[in-house]
Amino acid sequence: MSKKALLDSFNLSLPIVAAPMFIVSQLELVKAGMKSGIIAAMPALNNRTTEGFDEWLTELDEFRASEKQANGKDLPPYAINLIVHKTNFRVMPDLEIIVKHKVPIVITSLGANEDVVKAVHSYGGLVFHDVTNSYHAQKAINVGVDGLILVTAGAGGHAGTLNPIPFIQEIRSMFDGIILLGGCLSNGKDVATALQMGADLAYMGTRFINTDEAKAPEAYKDMIIASGTRDIVYTAAISGVPANFLGKSLEAAGITKELWEQKVKVDFGKELDTEAKAWTTIWSAGQGSATIQKTEPMAELVAQMKLDFKDSIDTLNSISEQYTS
Repeated sequence: MSKKALLDSFNLSLPIVAAPMFIVSQLELVKAGMKSGIIAAMPALNNRTTEGFDEWLTELDEFRASEKQANGKDLPPYAINLIVHKTNFRVMPDLEIIVKHKVPIVITSLGANEDVVKAVHSYGGLVFHDVTNSYHAQKAINVGVDGLILVTAGAGGHAGTLNPIPFIQEIRSMFDGIILLGGCLSNGKDVATALQMGADLAYMGTRFINTDEAKAPEAYKDMIIASGTRDIVYTAAISGVPANFLGKSLEAAGITKELWEQKVKVDFGKELDTEAKAWTTIWSAGQGSATIQKTEPMAELVAQMKLDFKDSIDTLNSISEQYTS
């Protein structure tokens, strides 16, 4: 199947993937995303057990079937994020559940794993892998992934430091599969910009925290609305991997500027019980927070993005005519 045919098969109203976010992305957000016409993702680890994860996928399968019966067409696919790092003891058990349910898209993080790719390909699924540089992109290409997620400077959570303009061109020269671009994308105009730069899909996380369906405290959503670019802190102090966080949430947890600038992992085993506890009380967000002004239902947000996207395309066409006529 050609890349265009594959993208067309997704039945998208906008070329967007709602990125999987720890704790925040759960069933309600994924269902709302699919109903709005975009791909929505959640981490397998957002359910605390493999058995519970299995139940979640059963519910998603039933939801998709009922929507197709009611509307006569397939919803866009959903995606599951699988952390393949050796420290995740649930990799293989969760992968078995993924294969059982034939999850349409699997997003792998913290390692390009050939066995995972083969398992997902065995039933016709797709594997997208997130990368922050060309070295890791090449490793993922070598194991046969179908898509690369370019996580660029300013993205929420674990993020890279590269500018998207040269990065996407570099990766496009070495990879003809699906490219997703992430980092500070917040509206339909940003989606159009991502496609203009060479991406096939826009990868957006922070923007979907401020939806009614996101599993995030109101204080978290309010802090995003109140934050600008200067309020986003890039540090490895939380998990040992550089990530972007809301500075005010770091301060509220007693993580001072001196600590986060030391680039050392804070011992949450003593201070906040577990890293999971840390991500519950220390909130991740990208620089795109600066453009988020309210919380709204997923359907309304995507509807507005559609209008912004069309407006941006129309404007670009008008500019093109001006300079090429």
